[in-house]
Amino acid sequence: MPYQTITLNIGDDGVARIVLNRPDAANALDLQMTLDLMDAAIELDHEPSARCIVMEGAGGRFFCAGGDLSAFEKAGDKSAHLVKAMTTNLHSAMSRLARGDAPVIAKVAGTAAGGGLSVALGCDLIIASDEAKFTMAYTRAGLSPDGSSTFYLPRLVGLRRAYDLALTNRVLSAAEAEDWGLINRVVPASELDAFVDDMATQLAAGPTAAFGRTKRLLLEGSYSSLETQMERESRAIAESVASVDGKEGLNAFLNKRKPSFNGQ
Repeated sequence: MPYQTITLNIGDDGVARIVLNRPDAANALDLQMTLDLMDAAIELDHEPSARCIVMEGAGGRFFCAGGDLSAFEKAGDKSAHLVKAMTTNLHSAMSRLARGDAPVIAKVAGTAAGGGLSVALGCDLIIASDEAKFTMAYTRAGLSPDGSSTFYLPRLVGLRRAYDLALTNRVLSAAEAEDWGLINRVVPASELDAFVDDMATQLAAGPTAAFGRTKRLLLEGSYSSLETQMERESRAIAESVASVDGKEGLNAFLNKRKPSFNGQ
């Protein structure tokens, strides 16, 4: 379907690219963008040719500045209704991306604030330019967090640092965010495109279904008991070893050749 606030393209290399496309509004999330993101996540969930997903913001200056606060104010007495609709859409999108097989990379060239930071945190990997900045920002506007950030943030940086970010709205540089474990990698701004392209291409050529099992194991492991998690691991690796890519991977390893995975 045509999207109004994002673009979605799937390349021949298996890399799907979502661009948050409201640069004049700092790529802020409005109701239409949350609808577009939800639909894109559903579309990608059923598209086997999309074997890696890259999400970025148009214009470079902002990955996403968070929720469109002007829309909240304009909604007046209907603001709570609007926010519930937006979060329902956004949370559906984030859940599908997290539980889908394809690895999801947040490519952050500029600022990720509020809901923009939440969206980035919900991706599997965050690669940032050395000019990027990260801030929760919610309580500065008298709001509380959404978009999955209260799930991921304390698990990534620890509870004390999560309180610091959420209550003081401290702004982290890319280097600080990497040091805190909030993001995966910082690269020079001039190298960001090439670095992410290379990583996405490599991941798209990988064992996509095995990536999906791995993603879900890591996600569920944060709240499962030891025995439950080990049972999930047992089932997942059994599925993997019997899969097309599992057989290919084993054969390639034993015959000392590069595997050719098809994602199944």
